[in-house]
Amino acid sequence: MIPTIERIMKTYPLIAQIERAKTGRPGDATVKNVLRGTALVCSAAGISTHCKVTALTRKNIDKSLAHFISRGLSRLTALSYVSKLQGLFARWCLPYYKDAGWEIPPLELPAFRAQAPRYERPSSELLGKVKTWYKGLKKDKWVAATMMLEFGMRNSDVLRLTEANFIEKANTRFLQYTPHKTELSSGRRVLWPIHDDIWKRIKRYGGIKAVDITTETFHKINAELRILGFTGSKASYELRKICIDHVYQKFGAEMAVSISGDDIKTIIKYYADPSQPNVGAIRIFDLI
Repeated sequence: MIPTIERIMKTYPLIAQIERAKTGRPGDATVKNVLRGTALVCSAAGISTHCKVTALTRKNIDKSLAHFISRGLSRLTALSYVSKLQGLFARWCLPYYKDAGWEIPPLELPAFRAQAPRYERPSSELLGKVKTWYKGLKKDKWVAATMMLEFGMRNSDVLRLTEANFIEKANTRFLQYTPHKTELSSGRRVLWPIHDDIWKRIKRYGGIKAVDITTETFHKINAELRILGFTGSKASYELRKICIDHVYQKFGAEMAVSISGDDIKTIIKYYADPSQPNVGAIRIFDLI
């Protein structure tokens, strides 16, 4: 018998619990991401979850990819959404499906996944220009640039900011949010302390709700950063990279993960250069 997509989605969490008792995996976050990713792919492809699992053809998966990209997602992000389908078709799932008497066809996903190039740090001269430019910003442009340069946020996440993203714990103000791009992969929540100087200036502007950050704000920032020497249609994204790279250099990969919300493998692959360690000459013996 070939089950429906809906039936597999209802069964998957149950068998995941059994498997977790045996091996410790998959975790709850993985299970949720697999289910959400599957639902999104089906919706994007125009497939009802009441359809049989054979409806998840290469043609329909490609259709979902095209839909994601048409909505403004990058190719890599669209592929990350589609890759969640692999959870339902994982090797460890198949014996459980077989016990239920189900016939599960093999899943055919796009084979190509381009690797992002390693980050190239701007020159000290260009970074100096960025600092001078940043000091001259006012209100909406300053807040937008600050969210990227000081907190490593993406443009899209800055546009989603509300007062609820700013919380107070133990007399310390924090920025708290889940990056939209990695919501279905790592699902990692960012909780990063806000410097008093930054918080005072945000409050002086009347808080986030009083600052009108729009896509036009980023268009202006992009244009100004291209004048400084950055290239590309999303030059403002370079502010996020500068933030993450400097946190990585100063405090290491784990802190870079904390501020970015990215998976540690992404941080290491994109920012870390094994041939250029960020330390001076040391004796490992002295660290023991």
